[in-house]
Amino acid sequence: MKKIIVPIDFSEHSENALKAAALFSKKVKTEVYALHMLDIQEINLSQSEDFSQEKSVFFLKLAEERFKKFLQKSYLKGVKIIPIIKHYKVFSEINEIAKEINADLIIMGSNGATGLKEFFTGSNTEIVIRYAETPVLVIKNELNDVDFSDVVYATDFSEESIPAFKKMLTSLAFLNAEIHLLYVNLPNDKFLTTPEMDALANNFLMTAEGHIDRFINVNFVCAKTIEKGILSFSNAVGADLISVATHGRKGLSHIVAGSISEDISNHSTLPIMTFQI
Repeated sequence: MKKIIVPIDFSEHSENALKAAALFSKKVKTEVYALHMLDIQEINLSQSEDFSQEKSVFFLKLAEERFKKFLQKSYLKGVKIIPIIKHYKVFSEINEIAKEINADLIIMGSNGATGLKEFFTGSNTEIVIRYAETPVLVIKNELNDVDFSDVVYATDFSEESIPAFKKMLTSLAFLNAEIHLLYVNLPNDKFLTTPEMDALANNFLMTAEGHIDRFINVNFVCAKTIEKGILSFSNAVGADLISVATHGRKGLSHIVAGSISEDISNHSTLPIMTFQI
């Protein structure tokens, strides 16, 4: 891990994400790209061209000054910080920035989204999860360390999720954590018997790694929803990080099918790391 992006909106939640990035940086010597997104278009709405340019420069300088002060934190001492200000506020664009700088991780602070906001628009964190091809770590509270020792990785053991599984193993290798592979069995038409789940996990591991050494870390639980199964199991084993693969569904398919990773990022108090399929 060499480069981390942290979107900054000057809130307590984005500062929690920045602190987590600093902890990672001191652990594995990463660069931290602090990203602030300034909505120039909204500022310039219904203004003449000359006045709009003058106003844009003023707000850009104001944002730069505020950003500079925000990054003067004692916990950032010794951390290589690279500030970036972009002139838009479309959170789906973070994916393009991540690809441009070849980032290894995006860290976001979030308090989740609930009710109608969750259903219709979702939080900015959800939007980033939906679009980001780079792994996203969602922080709900201030972290004292990033020594994640017990990681739950929820999977459906499908062939299409193998690249996300491999990316997870590579991204988390430096932690030397115990990784619990979790399959949630639901009481519906997709219900599997124990032999069927064993066969599914065996085939997945053989295809992904060429052996089934990791089968000892495979766990099956029954629950009414995948989200409840993941959260319940994570609490039972004392996990300090939940990791999930996401399809990055957008538009109508997202509204119809929903997203387990986004639901968990909204409702879990544990840090969540997502990997796009």
